[in-house]
Amino acid sequence: MLRKVTFDPEVFFNILLPPIIFHAGYSLKKRHFFRNLGSILAYAFLGTAVSCFIIGNLMYGVVKLMKVVGQLSDKFYYTDCLFFGAIISATDPVTVLAIFNELHADVDLYALLFGESVLNDAVAIVLSSSIVAYQPAGLNTHAFDAAAFFKSVGIFLGIFSGSFTMGAVTGVVTALVTKFTKLHCFPLLETALFFLMSWSTFLLAEACGFTGVVAVLFCGITQAHYTYNNLSVESRSRTKQLFEVLHFLAENFIFSYMGLALFTFQKHVFSPVFIIGAFVAIFLGRAAHIYPLSFFLNLGRRHKIGWNFQHMMMFSGLRGAMAFALAIRDTASYARQMMFTTTLLIVFFTVWIIGGGTTPMLSWLNIRVGVDPDQDPPPNNDSFQVLQGDGPDSATGNRTKQESAWIFRLWYSFDHNYLKPILTHSGPPLTTTLPAWCGLLARCLTSPQVYDNQEPLREEDSDFILTEGDLTLTYGDSTVTANGSSGSHTASTSLEGSRRTKSSSEEVLERDLGMGDQKVSSWGTPLVLPLDDNA
Repeated sequence: MLRKVTFDPEVFFNILLPPIIFHAGYSLKKRHFFRNLGSILAYAFLGTAVSCFIIGNLMYGVVKLMKVVGQLSDKFYYTDCLFFGAIISATDPVTVLAIFNELHADVDLYALLFGESVLNDAVAIVLSSSIVAYQPAGLNTHAFDAAAFFKSVGIFLGIFSGSFTMGAVTGVVTALVTKFTKLHCFPLLETALFFLMSWSTFLLAEACGFTGVVAVLFCGITQAHYTYNNLSVESRSRTKQLFEVLHFLAENFIFSYMGLALFTFQKHVFSPVFIIGAFVAIFLGRAAHIYPLSFFLNLGRRHKIGWNFQHMMMFSGLRGAMAFALAIRDTASYARQMMFTTTLLIVFFTVWIIGGGTTPMLSWLNIRVGVDPDQDPPPNNDSFQVLQGDGPDSATGNRTKQESAWIFRLWYSFDHNYLKPILTHSGPPLTTTLPAWCGLLARCLTSPQVYDNQEPLREEDSDFILTEGDLTLTYGDSTVTANGSSGSHTASTSLEGSRRTKSSSEEVLERDLGMGDQKVSSWGTPLVLPLDDNA
């Protein structure tokens, strides 16, 4: 009976985890994610590393205490403590995020938590693999060896970068296949191929010695950014629903199996000292990277991460499916069995107790709910007023433009001008962006749909594009830009020699401002005007 209800741990990694991780990347809200990308990367990489080493060192002290009081019946090495720190640093605030989504909590807080949990899982997997690969030279295989340490760091960087590259390349290949074929005429075949190509990323990465879960994550992000635009309407709906259902089933199965494993696993090692020490270490490890990192990040952020956000992120450090899957993968030794038992109890406690207290905590911390997912936080700089030039999304787009780091806006400009036209049916024709000597290649790679409908971008990520004439306002013979520079020239509404017809939004803007014969140049972007009358 026990054998029938017990699964091979590899089932979790090869079958159940890929749809969970892929759905996280495929359903990513890119605008909010990339607007907070610097903070998310800091929490996911630096935060996970700090948490791992703090928890590992604290647990090593607990193990020494257990040895003194006689509660340790077998060997428990320092590397085992670091491994426990790595697997238990994988946060999975699925309960909190579900409540956030239901209550429409603040979008930036949601993006920070969701982005951290997605990348944090990937970092925890590779970090635990690097610790397992730590093999010092000599007889004592658990002593510190600088060469072995740097080798483990190299393994971490190599596995992560290789998995990232493999996931992105698979997504690019799928985008090219869906663009240059007639698959959109066969939606069922298109959906099946999309699913198989995405799943093959995991198998290919594992076969090459990389981490399939990390590859699947970045494959999902690439598929959502490029391939999704090439799919037919039916396939877009089907792929979204398919991976949402698979994610829901897989995650619920894992949580159900956790409850089963608590009673059917035959080698549980319950140690009250180790369990209590683990809870204290997790709390301290979470606090040691949330608050210091938030302080340093706020030094360069336009919209600060407030204390209520920091407290909520501290509170939302739940452990879930990823920590369980990493712990059950190896239960051969006494130390790993104790880790597995402790991990199970930590997951149950954080999901039941902390997850159940999310709604009261939101109210107590005065975090706004009922927020439109596309709404941006109010700007801190009250000296500028955003006027809508091309629709209701213009104001939010301009605020995003001001908040985003220039390096990411440059990336999006490159993506818009070159990658989008190559991999999708959107963006400007490559004949207008590539050099003249690349004309033949540009004509081959540009799809006919681009010429029929030359929309700049079909997604909300167009707010990140950096252009020289982002915001230009003309008063007679003087031009004022958003950065405060001005120059003298003849007012004109022509672009590249062809006179443009005023849009209705420009006419309304002129009438409301009472400009009369003063002309406004709006090159497809919102206008930012100083409120000061003397400006």
